[in-house]
Amino acid sequence: MDRRSIIKHAGIAGVLAAGAAPAVHAQAAIRWRLASSFPKSLDTIYGAADTFAKKVNEMSGGKFTISTHAAGELMPAFGVVDGVQNGTVECAHTAPYYFFGKDETFALGCAIPFGLNSRQMTAWMYEGNGGKLMREFYAKYNIVNFPAGNTGCQMGGWYRKEVKSVKDIKGLKFRVGGFAGKVIERMGGVPQNIPGGEIYQALEKGTIDAAEWVGPYDDQKLGFNKVAPFYYYPGWWEGGPELDVFINKAAYEALSAENKAIVEAAAAYAHVEMQAKYDAKNPMALKQLVGAKVKVLPFPKDVMDVAFKEAMKLYAEISAKNPNWKKVYDDMAVFRKDQNLWFRFTEMRFDTFMQAQKL
Repeated sequence: MDRRSIIKHAGIAGVLAAGAAPAVHAQAAIRWRLASSFPKSLDTIYGAADTFAKKVNEMSGGKFTISTHAAGELMPAFGVVDGVQNGTVECAHTAPYYFFGKDETFALGCAIPFGLNSRQMTAWMYEGNGGKLMREFYAKYNIVNFPAGNTGCQMGGWYRKEVKSVKDIKGLKFRVGGFAGKVIERMGGVPQNIPGGEIYQALEKGTIDAAEWVGPYDDQKLGFNKVAPFYYYPGWWEGGPELDVFINKAAYEALSAENKAIVEAAAAYAHVEMQAKYDAKNPMALKQLVGAKVKVLPFPKDVMDVAFKEAMKLYAEISAKNPNWKKVYDDMAVFRKDQNLWFRFTEMRFDTFMQAQKL
């Protein structure tokens, strides 16, 4: 009697007794924890972690769940790289440039002054060499990375006093995220790296003179307009900052091929959704801020010119001493040049014309 006949006539008990049953392995449920660098009150930037976890759960049929934890719940906002590297948590959601103190190269995985805009950053990561080069770099920290959000070009922050020229940057105590502080410092400012949930209090008390976060929607939620009346643009240090999911290398490698694909797809979904949310929510928030008598102003030209000059000098200096940075930055700079050439003929001309129509 063949195997199929045994199964048909003997039933499951008979099959097991005969030792003829196919091997069945129940896949153990996977439970991960994700540490965010952001407060839960920011449904846009923190929300990307929730979206990532939700999609992983849905695509795995509930067999792979990730609990999300706001900054401070499991570890400090700026402690998440250590947490992932050491395996304290399986993954984190953060802005890589927060960790430039470990190595300036972290900033290239997020945003540097006068770097790439959001579309260019995504193109470099997915179709250029950005993803490959940053994956190689993060491996030094036992991290596997996936793009998981972008805010788009940000605003230039909130100031207690008007910035009339580059001279007003001198001595300015400015909360500025990530690598931009290096350039602000060269301009005579005093950069402060403060987590999002602590900025308002510092600005209100006068511990700092100015602060930037993201843009109108988040900034309005955080209430910055109540303590600083001048709102400048653009955020030249964040043309397209990428957020990442950082995963502990051992935890990632232990996943099945199917679950690895689920993680990648969930991160990509969160990546697209975050910017969609910001682009949809920022316009109304900006209107409301203007209606509340916020003074929205462009940075003076000399501020932009000096910032650009100092940024380029800084990058050359870092390239001369940090081979990790040089390898990634050189590739990004070539990509940026080609992208800017292309955008000059398309996005810039179209956007400039459309803005002039004031539709």
